[in-house]
Amino acid sequence: MNRIDDLEAFIAIVEHGSLTAAARRTNRSLQSISRSLATMEEAIGVELVHRTTRRSTPSEAGATFFARIKPAIDQINEAKLQAANQRLEPSGILRISAPVLFGPDFLVPIIVEYMRIYPRVEVDLQLSDGFVDLGAEGVDLAIRIGDLPDSSLRAKRLGALRRVVFGAPSYFEQRGRPAHPFDLNEHNCLIRNADERPAEWMFRIEGQPRTVKVTGTFRSNLMTSIYAAAIQGLGLGYSPLWQIRHLVDNGRVELVLTEFEPLLVPIHALWQDGRSSSAKVRAFLDMTAAGLALKDL
Repeated sequence: MNRIDDLEAFIAIVEHGSLTAAARRTNRSLQSISRSLATMEEAIGVELVHRTTRRSTPSEAGATFFARIKPAIDQINEAKLQAANQRLEPSGILRISAPVLFGPDFLVPIIVEYMRIYPRVEVDLQLSDGFVDLGAEGVDLAIRIGDLPDSSLRAKRLGALRRVVFGAPSYFEQRGRPAHPFDLNEHNCLIRNADERPAEWMFRIEGQPRTVKVTGTFRSNLMTSIYAAAIQGLGLGYSPLWQIRHLVDNGRVELVLTEFEPLLVPIHALWQDGRSSSAKVRAFLDMTAAGLALKDL
């Protein structure tokens, strides 16, 4: 056995709690795992794992050693896999999670082109606005909109989204156009009450992020209802631009206060350590980043 194999055996023992479980995980014999651990302890000169008949736990020195070598071994394995995959054509099943509204309009066209280029790949697209557990769900890649929570997942920024205020031409004919976010207190604002702070709209005023409280006579939990009400001239809506782009393009609504738009909302791809080394994942990341860069979001 080489030293990398011995290190991987030690890592498996710590992660799985016993030599027997480590042997199963690494597809090695129990004697081989035991020999690797003994070799490591002899070379370092300290006991790394406390053994009992039922459980193996790292010693204090073993826990410190594990914390230092685990990231290094992960990087070595990922580098080996990435090098091996350089010559491989993407193939297999690519499992993707994406937001419900964003997926069909923006990801599906990219997926279709991706599958034309790489016909050996099958795609399983799961649409959900919840934050899925990638490991538990067997997901290769998740597309998420908004700031990311702290996690052990890897991330790549793919683009960013605008948030805009909009209304129908008929509304502006009757009520005029707000020239400043503070003018919204004179307008009927359509409020999505499912938001965390439904009556607070974000803007950038004099270069600083500012929250403006709004009021209105119509509320709904679904943005589709907000859009319908805005089209009918009932009031002003506040939404990501990509969700109403078709309404803007066909003239059913118009944007206002564009010079006060808040900071862009990031779009990220998330994956577990090691997954990006897969040829199918790498190719999709590159194609998605390039595809979204061409969109006015």
